[in-house]
Amino acid sequence: MMRFLVSLIILIILQGCTQKQQPIKITSMENTEAKNNPYYSRTDTTKLNISNEEWKRILAPDLYAISREAATERAFTGKYNDFDELGDYYCAVCGNHLFRSTSKFASSCGWPSFFEADKEGVYYKRDTTYGMERVEVLCKRCDSHLGHVFDDGPKPTGLRYCMNSISLEFVGDSQK
Repeated sequence: MMRFLVSLIILIILQGCTQKQQPIKITSMENTEAKNNPYYSRTDTTKLNISNEEWKRILAPDLYAISREAATERAFTGKYNDFDELGDYYCAVCGNHLFRSTSKFASSCGWPSFFEADKEGVYYKRDTTYGMERVEVLCKRCDSHLGHVFDDGPKPTGLRYCMNSISLEFVGDSQK
């Protein structure tokens, strides 16, 4: 009887290991924040001058902490870290265009990485926090913190834009 139970358990385990799981394909990364944000637009590129107090009322606490206080999401936890779809990435705070998916690459650093940004979408600022010399990447429209850029990326630019997933919104080509 014991031999039968052990054999049955092994058979169940082996059966579970052989079942193939279909990968979940994420094509819609809807930004629910935008519905409550009167400043969000993917077409308006007018520079915004909104106080942090106003942003705090509009944005979710985690998005506010990263975009307005330059916090960082934990490595390997962001929704776009292992995401590989064709489309465009926008600022999750204001809707400004930031990156094309064709510039995204697997850097294994724990955050989504790009080798090229939309020159009209971002600007840069020296960051010396935590005793490090880095270059902060900010949204050109709303001044939100997106991440940092490093000079250890692939060709053709040699740059690695290391971004916080929460600061990004993805719109797939099939949704346009």
